[in-house]
Formats: sequence, structure tokens, C-alpha cells
Amino acid sequence: MTIRNWSENILFSSAPIHEPQTVEQLQEIVRASRKVRVLGARHSFNDAAAIDAQVDVDGTQEVIRDSSAAYISLEQLDAPLEIDSKRGTVTCSGGITYGELCVRMNAEGAALHNTASLPHITVAGACSTGTHGSGDGNGNLATAVVGLEFVTADGELKHLTVEEDTEVFEGAVVSLGGIGVVTRMTLAMEPAYSMQQYVYEDMPAAELYENFDEIMSGAYSVSLFPDWQGDVVNQVWFKHRTGLMGGKNGAVDAEPEPVDLGLPPTLYGAKAASAHVHPVPDISAEGLTLQMGMPGAWHDRLHHFQIDSTPASGDELQTEYFVPRAHAVPALQAVEGLRDRFRSMLWVSEIRSVAADRLWLSQSYGTPTIGIHFSWRKNWPAVREVLPLVEEALAPFEVRPHWGKLFSVPPGQVQAAYPKMEDFRELLRSTDPEGKFRNGYLDRYVFG
Repeated sequence: MTIRNWSENILFSSAPIHEPQTVEQLQEIVRASRKVRVLGARHSFNDAAAIDAQVDVDGTQEVIRDSSAAYISLEQLDAPLEIDSKRGTVTCSGGITYGELCVRMNAEGAALHNTASLPHITVAGACSTGTHGSGDGNGNLATAVVGLEFVTADGELKHLTVEEDTEVFEGAVVSLGGIGVVTRMTLAMEPAYSMQQYVYEDMPAAELYENFDEIMSGAYSVSLFPDWQGDVVNQVWFKHRTGLMGGKNGAVDAEPEPVDLGLPPTLYGAKAASAHVHPVPDISAEGLTLQMGMPGAWHDRLHHFQIDSTPASGDELQTEYFVPRAHAVPALQAVEGLRDRFRSMLWVSEIRSVAADRLWLSQSYGTPTIGIHFSWRKNWPAVREVLPLVEEALAPFEVRPHWGKLFSVPPGQVQAAYPKMEDFRELLRSTDPEGKFRNGYLDRYVFG
């Protein structure tokens, strides 16, 4: 069976896909295979999840077949959800999606500190690539992880916790799939909370640059959506926490009441939206989480897309770059200088803030960052030409590309951006000495 990723720009090999139901079955598959990679929601836009080297075929990245290799899906793995109220943790399958996890947690009166914009991606896949939500005080999704269970190259089951294995743990969470098959993850949780989401339109770019810190700290989670074609940010989304969810015995059984936040009709030159809006003009807002200050549970507002909706058609390619927060304004101005090159190629950009962390391969390792995301129209030859221009513009600002998205930054430059890269190499050598979990992607960007 031939499979593709979500955007269908990566054609995977027809190596067998195993769906073990037990950890013991998974261990046997790993022991018997020469090469192993795990498939999650297949939302990576490059060959990070692919087994072998990629080749360009008419603009599509195709992965060559290897009959001794195995893809593994964790969708059928028996790993019950466990909530430990005393420790303040939830333990889940690495293959569970954020949508399913959040609904089940909320029903028990529990919440995560943050989520990604898409609820359809898997927890292990998001954490292993440093995927993030937004908020000045919020670390990326991987920073919620406090425990890992994974199957190593020899088929053994190993456990790590942040308390007992701190240094190794900090290297293992954002692992790019290199340490093994993550079967279960333990995440820090907190009491379920309510949120209200507001959108402002057409914020003058001059106001943004003058008041960047104030705007980005203006809510629990903030997203800027520019298309770079005018001197405005088309939309600014503010997600406000408004209190704890009510319920009996810790379970949530009621919708939150609206809270008057006293927000003005005009904010930094932008006007409050008068209707629900989509970040891409002329696309219906149906399927997005509700705006206009309508109250809802945390997981019904932190995501951009509703859990039971289809987020998009997949007719796009994605790129994202991270720069230290200190460089945010000049970095954005440098990107703005390329607006003419974006005119026919870009659906929309999104800009978010991420707090600093200590995870070795996190794009926010050691510094708070700004993520500058691009959703391109699906034209790989054209995108391939513009990526070096964006990267050249951002090069003076200590840029780090998103591990799961398209980029052309040279491997040596990528490696140099991570002070703990050599330690990470040693970690992979120790857990996978024969390179069973290594692929062309890891060979380039970690070992190259």
C-alpha cells in the first residue's frame, strides 16, 4: 500500500505498516525490523517520518522502498488514559490525537497548559518535533511532558522521568523519532479552565512594531495573521483565560458563563471583528473555534479548528522559522521586505510567541522565541525557490527552522543552532547504536 502525508507532497514507500495492539507485539516488530519509523497524523511536510532517502519526482518527494523496513502506527495500541489527580498528571498513548485527549481530559475536569492550532495531530508526533501553541508564558507542547515510555532498538521497554533522569530526559522528549517508539507519555495537567476568543482586523504594521511586546502579551494566547501584502496585520486573535470550569466531583458538566473583559472596539488601530472570520480571506469560518467573545472550554478555544472539523483540504505546503524574541521586530520587517515574492504564493502567515525551555532540540531551547509560519499554495518548485530568500533574510537573527516543515537551511547551520546537538548525537548512539531509527532526515540534520 502506498501512502502519502497529509499534504500529499511526500510519497512514502510501500513498506508494511504495522498496527500493534499490545506493547509486546510492538516489541517483536521492532526486534525483527532493520529500519523502523513511526507514522502519526502524517502532518510533517518533509521526510522526517520517512524510512529512506528522498528523491525529487516532478516536485514530489518520493521515498524509496525497503522491504526490510517497517512503519508503525500506534492507533490500535492498548494504552488506557490514566489521570493521577494527586500528581497532577495524565498518561496517554503516544498515538492519541490532541482532540481525543483534550475531550477526555476536560470530561474529568483536567486541562493542558496549551495545545496546537490543529487538534488532529498526535501527542508524540507534536512533542517529538517541538510543535507549539502560543503565549508569552507558554512553552511548546513538549514542555508538558514529564514522563516517557518507549521501545528501544533492541525491543526493550524503557522509562524516563523528568525527576529521575533530568538531563537525558531533556534530550529525549524532542527526539525526531530517533530514540525509539514512544508508546506512552505522561503530561503535566491543571484544572480545566474557560476561555473567550476575540479577533481584531487590520492592525497597522507600524502599531505592531511599536507595541510588539504589549500586543503579544495581551492575552493568554495571541496569533497574528498577516499576508504581508499591505501595511497591516490582517487579523490578530486574542485567546483569554476567564476562570475555572464548574462541575461536580471535579468533572465538567456545565458551559461557562461569559465574562465581560471590557475590551475596546479599537485596539492599536485594529477594529474588533463584527463576525466570525477565517484567517484566509473568502474562506468560511465554519469549523473554526468560536470567536466574538463566546465562552467555551479551554480545548474549544485554544485550538483554531474545532475538534470534529476537517482543518483544511491539504492543498498547501508549510514552513516555519523561529527567532529569539529579542529579534522579533527586525526579523518581521526583514520578511515584510519580501512581500512581492509572496504575492501569488502565500495563503497566509501566522506569528506566535513561545516561552524558553531546556529541551535540547526544541526550537525555543534557551530563549523565548517568535515562530513565523507560512502556509504556501501547493507549488513545490515555486516554494523551493522562495525558501532560500526567506532564510537569507532571517539568517542574521539566529534562525531555527521547524523540524517538521519545509526548509532549505544547510545541515551544518541547523546543527550549529543547537548547543546540545553533540549531546543529542551521543544520546541516539547510546539508545540506537545500529541506527535502526535513523533515516535520511536524521543523517542530514543530526549526523550529517
